[in-house]
Amino acid sequence: MKIGVQTANIVSVTDPSRIEEGFRLIHEAGFDCVDFNIDGLYPYGDIVKGVRPEFFDKSDEEILAYFAPYKAAAEKYQVAFHQAHAPFPTYVAKEPNDALVLNSLRKTIMVCGYLNCRYVVVHPHFLGYHDKLPPEEEWRVNIERYSLLIDEAKKHDVVICLENMFVSNRGRIYGAICSEMSEAVRYIDALNEIAGEKRFAFCFDTGHSLLASKDIYSAIMELGPRLAILHIHDNNGLQDQHLFPYTGIVDWDRFVQGLKDVGYQGVLSFETANALNVYPAAVKAEALKLLSAIGRDFVRRIEG
Repeated sequence: MKIGVQTANIVSVTDPSRIEEGFRLIHEAGFDCVDFNIDGLYPYGDIVKGVRPEFFDKSDEEILAYFAPYKAAAEKYQVAFHQAHAPFPTYVAKEPNDALVLNSLRKTIMVCGYLNCRYVVVHPHFLGYHDKLPPEEEWRVNIERYSLLIDEAKKHDVVICLENMFVSNRGRIYGAICSEMSEAVRYIDALNEIAGEKRFAFCFDTGHSLLASKDIYSAIMELGPRLAILHIHDNNGLQDQHLFPYTGIVDWDRFVQGLKDVGYQGVLSFETANALNVYPAAVKAEALKLLSAIGRDFVRRIEG
């Protein structure tokens, strides 16, 4: 079993000047692969404001050439691209803005294919607490959006992953789309039936599960073989802090037991970019080594 870490705050997709340094840090810390934050090229704020993403307006050839140095550095330091973050939100109810989002998702899948990145997280769409879509409309919007990505996913042999989400209101956190694993299972099975093959799977986010007050063991067991990748991070149960394990209140014993009992053989990927901001730059390398050690301990306990 391998371990991975997200590239945010280590390797920037908007600043190519420190690519090699970032992959070197990841390699020396002991990670095997990365969760590539392609979403940094089309941030949340730009999407909701309708800002046109100049990067994704480029030709396919220009986009792939931009990522060539990332691919070369990763290969040099023997770090694989295992999964990636697509831009989010993945749908906006206004044109031409939504066409821009859809194009960015298709281009992201193309980049994943070029990088031999097997999985990409495309978040399911939901609105806020008060203006949340009715369940039947939320289902329709998401099924239509994901269906439009099937051909691109097949072309580049990429698996699209949904994720458990949450929403907040007046300081309280509530489960949003796919926070109930029964709903997640329904989405994945329906989309794979539409695709005619296993082209969709699930990314289980430990921090989001805690915020939605879900039992981590039961969730993992209910997902079963649909669980393909992970976003591993901790929090205080009140905020989406993206901390290292054991610095919040996630029950890591139940997490490890769940992965062991479900027979999970994938990568243990940490989504802990925020935690790196806690430490001075001078100790970032040591902090990554600590995170890697936690990952190796998880592997030992899951495989033991």
